[in-house]
Amino acid sequence: MEALFTANNVWMMICTALVFIMHLGFGFLEMGLTRQKNAINIFFKNFFVITMGILVYYLIGFNLMYPGFSDGSPGIIDFAGFGLTLPGGEAIDYADGGYTYWTDFLFQAVFAATAATIVSGAVAERVKIEGFMIFSLLYVAIAYPIVGSWQWGGGWLSQLGFHDFAGSTLVHSVGGWAALMFVYFLGPRIGKYENGRINALPGHNLPLAAAGVLILWLGWFGFNGGSILSAEPTSTSLVLVNTCLAASAGAIVAFIVAKLSFKSFDLTMFMNGVLGGLVGITAGADQMNVIESIVIGGLSGVIVVYGITLLDKALKLDDPVGAIAVHLICGIWGTLAVGLFGNLAGGAQFLHQAVGVGVIGLFCVVSAIIFLFITKYTVGIRAKRDYEIQGLDCTEHAMDAYSDFQTK
Repeated sequence: MEALFTANNVWMMICTALVFIMHLGFGFLEMGLTRQKNAINIFFKNFFVITMGILVYYLIGFNLMYPGFSDGSPGIIDFAGFGLTLPGGEAIDYADGGYTYWTDFLFQAVFAATAATIVSGAVAERVKIEGFMIFSLLYVAIAYPIVGSWQWGGGWLSQLGFHDFAGSTLVHSVGGWAALMFVYFLGPRIGKYENGRINALPGHNLPLAAAGVLILWLGWFGFNGGSILSAEPTSTSLVLVNTCLAASAGAIVAFIVAKLSFKSFDLTMFMNGVLGGLVGITAGADQMNVIESIVIGGLSGVIVVYGITLLDKALKLDDPVGAIAVHLICGIWGTLAVGLFGNLAGGAQFLHQAVGVGVIGLFCVVSAIIFLFITKYTVGIRAKRDYEIQGLDCTEHAMDAYSDFQTK
């Protein structure tokens, strides 16, 4: 018993470190896909998200997400109090002796900040830093843990039979809905859409962005592997195999679809195909066989390419990194796929998945709009026009990421 307890905790803490390093991956990806005059601004937001996220999750989020719904509770919202208080007073009694309370908190805390990080990339290069900070704080403190409590905290979605293993909806779509609303209210970057034309505003360092994607893939070993919540070898290894197969299939299909559609081998579509496959498999990585994982990942690759194109060309929504297509659209697909493939497949399960996607989407949209209005009419959400033109690094931060080179 003691050896298993130790092994579970060691594995969970390794996974915590892997999820934590995903924030470096997000930072590299976002910075590489945007212009060099905003590089410091990108990393400032990422530093804020992880530091603020851990503190806010300690103060409010953890006990809002895991309130301990009483028998007969509707499982919609409850709160177990501010800060951390060890239940029962003994760590070994927590989670049936599987792992400690402190291990659980830290693993969940590094998850929580991810939702706001998704927003950071979508609103890059024109968001006012104070506005992003206030919105992120409100979203991580309130919206994310309430939605999480509905499933992982034993709330009404869990009681219904909804399944989201590691967060295709509960993390990725939650962040994606916020990104969609923020982008809509914020508007496009200056020069993106002019006189009926769509102008490319290319990122300044694609190799750095590619490194970010590989770091994110590495982090997903902790994101999905840790969501087993133990070091049980059979389940953990299957989840990791499914995760890697889906990522690989998403990447291969995305670059092929991009080649057929745009007549070029597009590295950015290749990279987003990896991420789309990872997001798509995350809801059902514990339920799928290897063939089903490849199918889900491959279809995610198709969704990424056409999702990015739809948002950019048809809807004129300026998302510099493709975050909405990757995290929201592929998150929805992956969640619905649980009802179509794997051990839970069936009409009733698909309905449960659809209900979860719909209600969570509505809650996140309404929450994001409320928080955006609060932010807009307090500190504002859009950077000044001349700040955006000069670059947010020198205007918001009084720094230059590449002081030895001429900016453009």
